[in-house]
Amino acid sequence: MSDSPAPLADPHLLFDTADGRRDLVILGSTGSIGTQAIDLVLRNPDRFRVTALSAAGGRTTLLAEQAHLLRVNTVAVADPGAVGGLREALCERYGAGEPLPEILAGPDAAATLAASECHTVLNGITGSIGLAPTLAALKAGRTLALANKESLIVGGPLVKALAAPGQIIPVDSEHAALFQALAAGKRADVRKLVVTASGGPFRGRTREELADVTREQALSHPTWAMGPVITINSATLVNKGLEVIEAHLLYDIPFDRIEVVVHPQSYVHSMVEFTDGSTLAQATPPDMGGPIAIGLGWPERVPDAAPAFDWSTASTWEFFPLDTEAFPSVGLARHVGTLGSTAPAVFNAANEECVDAFLAGQLPFNGIMDTVTAVVSEHGTPAPGTPLSVADVLEAETWARARARELSAKATAEARA
Repeated sequence: MSDSPAPLADPHLLFDTADGRRDLVILGSTGSIGTQAIDLVLRNPDRFRVTALSAAGGRTTLLAEQAHLLRVNTVAVADPGAVGGLREALCERYGAGEPLPEILAGPDAAATLAASECHTVLNGITGSIGLAPTLAALKAGRTLALANKESLIVGGPLVKALAAPGQIIPVDSEHAALFQALAAGKRADVRKLVVTASGGPFRGRTREELADVTREQALSHPTWAMGPVITINSATLVNKGLEVIEAHLLYDIPFDRIEVVVHPQSYVHSMVEFTDGSTLAQATPPDMGGPIAIGLGWPERVPDAAPAFDWSTASTWEFFPLDTEAFPSVGLARHVGTLGSTAPAVFNAANEECVDAFLAGQLPFNGIMDTVTAVVSEHGTPAPGTPLSVADVLEAETWARARARELSAKATAEARA
């Protein structure tokens, strides 16, 4: 390990630790991560200042409210058609004589903000559309608080080529946990990473028992409140498979030394096992405030960013092995992660399409992974050492989405026949 390149996320290496308030750009500000980050900023005005916000464009009233509360310089929407509604919402929020923030619009707007003058960019965008802003922030030399795991999954080699050691600070609860546990030891002393999974709403069910799972059941996560795509990914454990790939890329640990264990309470967010037999676990009650605060404030901690345990109250913490037959997604993720090149992009894109098909009632629950597996298999094995470009990623995603839709439609037609 000592001859390996420095990991992208390393708590011992900091790209920038400017004094005073940190200027932040928040991408995906109207989503779950973005709104929680803004709440943290508003509670800590002496630590953080937001200079710009971006969102998809579907919640212009909330975006305008955020812009006014934070007094940002610039707001951006990915949908140009949302500009009129956003300007109207801003005019309603801002008083007479108050200057409105600059408005940017279009698919490149978030990437433009990511390269703007600031200390840290929080990428809270959902989906692989977050890749361009991730690359823009890294190229501009910004510290990147990364909640958009998909950009790392689909563009791993591109991200690794641009990122300086320690420039990325992960915001996922699992990777923020690993990040903190790794701070306690030397990289050469790490034996394995242990990524915890809640098990989702269907922990303990066999594959046969998952055949008739409904949309409503799959959207009822026992621990976390998340958007529909991430919630379904947690039910299939695709989310955990993506996190295994992400851990490999962030910490430069081989796949055979990254383990997944089911922990229903979601108190322990992940663990690091060292060569002397010690295992360090990072634990808090389920809450994203802590990981967000690590992403925005590291190496300093933000007081009361998240709730702490009441150690005077009895509790039970359980751990179980992963059922790889009922939930094959983690094994498939390891496979595509090992293949590299465009294989992870195909896996991610096909899954997103299959989740949409399931939510629309066009695929059964088990059909999600069955279809993703078929698409990955058809994609084949990239040639070793094949260079990767953004165009390659986009082309692979386009093919994977189209093929996943074809197979989903075929499955629907066969079920109705």
